Formats: sequence, C-alpha cells, structure tokens
Amino acid sequence: MSHPLPSRMQHGPVRRPLVLASASPYRRELLGRLGLPFETFAPQVDETALPGEAAPALALRLSLAKAQALAVRRPEALVIGSDQTATIDGSTLIGKPGTHRAALEQLRAASGRSVRFHTGLALVCAATGLCRTEIVETRVRFRRLDDATLEAYLAREPAYDCAGSAKVEGLGIALLESVEGPDPTALVGLPLIALTGLLAAAGQPVLGAGFGDPGAPA
Repeated sequence: MSHPLPSRMQHGPVRRPLVLASASPYRRELLGRLGLPFETFAPQVDETALPGEAAPALALRLSLAKAQALAVRRPEALVIGSDQTATIDGSTLIGKPGTHRAALEQLRAASGRSVRFHTGLALVCAATGLCRTEIVETRVRFRRLDDATLEAYLAREPAYDCAGSAKVEGLGIALLESVEGPDPTALVGLPLIALTGLLAAAGQPVLGAGFGDPGAPA
C-alpha cells in the first residue's frame, strides 16, 4: 500500500517524503493516524539476534537496519524504521510465534507474569545525514490463564505474527491485567509520541504547515 507524496513547498521549510520501512499492517495503521502522506516498503533485514544480544539492543539495531536499508534507495526521504522484542520477567527473549503451538507455549509462559516489550524506533535521512533512534519500554502483566481460555483466544484471534502472541489492540486485551508505559501506541508496534518528537527535532513537525496540512501552500 502506498500514499501519494507531498509536492515540494514554495514557501517555508522543505517537506521531505515520508517512508515507513515496514510491511506491518499495524504500523501502517498507526502512522496513518497522523494524517501524513507516506509510502511503505518492506526492507530485507536479517532479524536474527546476535549472541548475547539484549532485547532492547536487538529492537534498536533492527529498527535502524530497516531504516538504513531503505534510506539507500530513497536518500531524499525521511525513513522510519521500527522493531519490537519482548522478554518474560526481564530475561527470556520471546519473538513472533509463527505457529499455534508456539503461541500457546508463549501465552502459557506469560500467564500470571510480567512481559516487557521493547519497541525500537529510528528516523534516517541519507541526504542530510540524519540518524536518530529511541527505545520505548512497555510493561505488561498477564492474568492467570488456563489452557481453555488460551485456546479460545487463539481460535478467535490467532496472533501468530505478534511478539508475545497477544494483540493488545484487539481481543488480546482480555488476557492482560495491567499495562504500564509512556506511550500506548508503542505496544502495538510504532511509538507515535516518540516519532512525532523525532520528526519535530528533524525540522518536520507533524502539525507544521505543509506536512499533511491541506491548507498549506504547495
């Protein structure tokens, strides 16, 4: 899916094209909330963790790698990269389950325990040398869940493409006891509070004239 890019402004700062380095429908929907024109491309990045690599470092490294991979192809654009990892009780790294069996095992392990989600974010522009990153942590406490409840959940919402196997933006919210973090959108996969801050620091404020503003001069 792609969106038309804005034309170069005749007045005020140049508004650079915005590119989301992700094929995730969740990140695409989140970025769409800002009302900005953007394109999406899926970068080819090896997501294997390095030996001994901590979950936050992995999320940040992959976010930057995704953004840099597309920045080479679109040097004039602002490229957004994001990735998410999760750990149970701050130690065991868990990723996307991929299968029903793996999802069930993840949810059994999370039952009654704390899971920390680490959402990395990168904003890169090859033409200007811009490279900014942030990591946002969200702590999620799962309810105590029996197998019947977990099977019922996965039958209705097979969250095999989500780290931790629970879609908080959907029915997965019923599995949770509490959520603590600075940005509710980070848990879904793209921390918009952090992103709007990075865009503003890069001279491209979301509410600035010309960036998603139909009344601005073009």
